[in-house]
Amino acid sequence: GIRQLTSPPGNNAEATLSPNGKKIIFTSMRDGDLDLYEMDTKGKNVKRLTSELGYDGGAFYSPDGTQIVYRSFHPNTEAEIARYRGRLANNLIEPTVFEVWVMNADGSDKRQVTKLGAASFAPFFTPDGKKIIFCTNYFATDTRKRNFDLALINVDGTGLERVTFNETFDGFPMFSPDGKKLVFASNRNAANQGDTNVFIAD
Repeated sequence: GIRQLTSPPGNNAEATLSPNGKKIIFTSMRDGDLDLYEMDTKGKNVKRLTSELGYDGGAFYSPDGTQIVYRSFHPNTEAEIARYRGRLANNLIEPTVFEVWVMNADGSDKRQVTKLGAASFAPFFTPDGKKIIFCTNYFATDTRKRNFDLALINVDGTGLERVTFNETFDGFPMFSPDGKKLVFASNRNAANQGDTNVFIAD
């Protein structure tokens, strides 16, 4: 049956389950910022994993459960901080630049994987845990940066490789556990502008 695991205060979203089925990682505003939290599957033992000002979200565990990959935007300048806080006060975010980050499952050893200065999000580990596939507009040539493609990168931030080349949105990639199939969402072959469908590829 369905049961509620979180309760006020704060909005709670983007929850994913650990590979062993014992933990859930999710994004919440319960402490006034968009941070990542972990809890057990009964909704108990909530632990905050990120604390730097900014948006941390879209997290997934590595296949062995030892690492967490997520997207993040950390405002740096006074103007960026003021704009971020103003938007957040109205329950809004402005997702123009996200980078991919990795940390240990306990929240330690946070490290930035991408430094693309683009909207990079929806990261997911390859089945061997050595690379991350993600969605980004880094390769876009249109002025509005609306073309998102899938890319692979090593966990240490080296070896950036473009995976899709379609001139529409490709995003939200996930590998099958055996690594033989890739599923993702795309606007390609859309009957109407903005239609998004699910695709699978070898």
